[in-house]
Amino acid sequence: MRDLADWKTIPWPQLELITTVEQYVHAVRTFGAARIVWEQQDLPGVGPFLDELQRRGVAGDREEVSGWFFEGMRLRPDLADLWPLPDGLTFTLAATPPFGGPDSEPEDDCTEEELDRMVSVIGPLNMSVRWNCGWRGLSDFKGGGVRLCLNSVWTEQHAEPAPGEFGVWVSPGARVSGTPAGKAWLRDSGLALGEPQAG
Repeated sequence: MRDLADWKTIPWPQLELITTVEQYVHAVRTFGAARIVWEQQDLPGVGPFLDELQRRGVAGDREEVSGWFFEGMRLRPDLADLWPLPDGLTFTLAATPPFGGPDSEPEDDCTEEELDRMVSVIGPLNMSVRWNCGWRGLSDFKGGGVRLCLNSVWTEQHAEPAPGEFGVWVSPGARVSGTPAGKAWLRDSGLALGEPQAG
């Protein structure tokens, strides 16, 4: 890939949400805490779930930012019976080392060493990583790059869980991908490519 690209950004990882009991059990063994996030307090099931966390003594400080609620949560094996989570409630490790700290954003750039640490603890979790780049021989670079998906597949602009699978997606860029020049570049790149995808 480096031979085809004129420049490349540093990795931009996105850790996807924890949605299964298997992922939660892995998180308990590997991480100490996580955050639960929700937008509306009155969604069915959210209130009772939060009350149960409080009753079990695992919920932390609650914070509201622009209509979204965030609450820290200490991870314990005995909470696995609370899964699956109610609709409207999400559970994330995005701000938990090695995926960042309290002040980081889920999509912050990282070094390759930091990315190696993230991959080493990924287990059944889903993560996608993007590198933006300009491809040699193409006139426009907007949206051009490479995306690596771990335990997920890239579908129509987002990653979908696919345990045990990984994929690498190459985008010549939104402005050139459908043009004759973009199609010719893909054909002549020498890369073993699958079916093209929208998005």
